[in-house]
Amino acid sequence: MIAILDYGSGNIRSAQRACEKTGAKVVITSDYQTAVKADGLVIPGVGAFGACMKGLRAVKGDQVIKERLELGRKILGICVGMQVLFAESDELFNGERITGVGVFPQKVEKLTAPVLPHIGWSEIETDKATGSFAELGGERFYFVHSYAVKSKVSGATNISCNYGESFIAAIETDLITATQFHPEKSGVAGLKVVSNWVDSL
Repeated sequence: MIAILDYGSGNIRSAQRACEKTGAKVVITSDYQTAVKADGLVIPGVGAFGACMKGLRAVKGDQVIKERLELGRKILGICVGMQVLFAESDELFNGERITGVGVFPQKVEKLTAPVLPHIGWSEIETDKATGSFAELGGERFYFVHSYAVKSKVSGATNISCNYGESFIAAIETDLITATQFHPEKSGVAGLKVVSNWVDSL
């Protein structure tokens, strides 16, 4: 069973549909134990980093993430659902800098580009990718964001993209798959990422 964590983020239904297309059983939940015990947990994310962290902490989602990792259970983070896994963001919330879950020490930074937000289809660098990103070289994915992680994550597969500058479009470790792009809105290529992740559970 795949659980999609409901903490007030906006792309839950599209994430649900993408997971269901793989044939997996899917539940949308904010229940702590359901989220911890599911075979796979999807952390969606739309909007501001600080608002997402506030909603995540309200349902103890930060604790869910840490407990799942301690138990060796896999997580898929999407867009801001990827960003919250990092230590902090430069995106201020009510004038304050908000800390993330801190699974990874890097910071989420504002992109340097002529036009922000970065909205639309961009190619990702997958030449040496395996796992969820295998066989996706040359494919384009759908992005909507102004902030991203720019520093590589050690011990992880780092998938890059360039929009004004290079940034981390996705990462994958043994337990975490996370994308700055929206696989659930990226057509056949995005569904392949989701399907590969589901197959790994």
